[in-house]
Amino acid sequence: MKKNNTKFRKNKDISSMDVVKRFNISYHVLNHYTNLGLLPISRREGKIRYYNQNIVKKRLKEIRRFMKEGYPLYLIRKKIIGV
Repeated sequence: MKKNNTKFRKNKDISSMDVVKRFNISYHVLNHYTNLGLLPISRREGKIRYYNQNIVKKRLKEIRRFMKEGYPLYLIRKKIIGV
């Protein structure tokens, strides 16, 4: 039986459009969080960006929690990625 590790890894990656649909955020917000370094791109294929769905789920949960507590994005960035 042949293992296909590449396929397994890709299954955890979702496109930017899938992130927008699954996590109910706008494309603008996704781009903003990506540019701030809050949501890292795992790979690109042409113009399509792919994100690790587990990281996106965890990070968006953290971002939403901090926003509910009243933190601005620049402080959320410091808390999450330390920059």
